[in-house]
Amino acid sequence: MKKYLVVSALGTDRPGIANHLATLAAENNCNIVDSMMVALGSEFAVTMMISGSWNAIAKFEDAVPGLEKKLELSTIIKRTEIPENRTNLLPYSVQVVSMDEPGIIKEISTFFSSQQINIENLQTETYNAPHTGAPMLVINMTVNVPATMHISDLRDRFLLFCDDINLDANMEPVKGNN
Repeated sequence: MKKYLVVSALGTDRPGIANHLATLAAENNCNIVDSMMVALGSEFAVTMMISGSWNAIAKFEDAVPGLEKKLELSTIIKRTEIPENRTNLLPYSVQVVSMDEPGIIKEISTFFSSQQINIENLQTETYNAPHTGAPMLVINMTVNVPATMHISDLRDRFLLFCDDINLDANMEPVKGNN
C-alpha cells in the first residue's frame, strides 16, 4: 500500500536543489507525485508530494535532515493521504487582473471562503504595465465548486464582487485533456 509524504524546503537559490531532492526520492524508492518549485527573490522554494512503501517513506524521512544540513535548507515534512474521490466538486479556473494593491488576495480568498468554496491552487505574479509602468497583479487560481451550487449565480456574484472593487476577472470550468 502506497504512503504519501509532503515535503517543503526553502533555501538560497542555487543550481542543484531540485536535483538533490529528486535524487533523494529516487535513491529511497520514492516517486515524486506532484511538485511546485519556484525562485522567489534570492530564495528557492519547493513543495512536493512523494509516494512509496511505508519503508521507503521512512527512509526518505530519515535522510531529509542530512540533505537539509548539506544544502542549508529549512524543511518541513508531513505524512498525508490522497483525498477520497471528490466527484461532487467541479473545478473552475479563475483569473483576476488588477492594479497591485495590498489586500486584493485577502478579499478574493474571503469571497470564496464565504461561499464555502475551497481554493485548490493559487498563483500570483506582479509586473509593470507596458506603457504606464503601473504595478499590476495577476492571480490565477483553481477553485472547487460544489456540484449542488448554481454556477450561474456564483459567477454573477463573483463578477459583481470584482466590479465593486475594480478587478478584471473571469471564471470558467477547467477543461479536461481529452
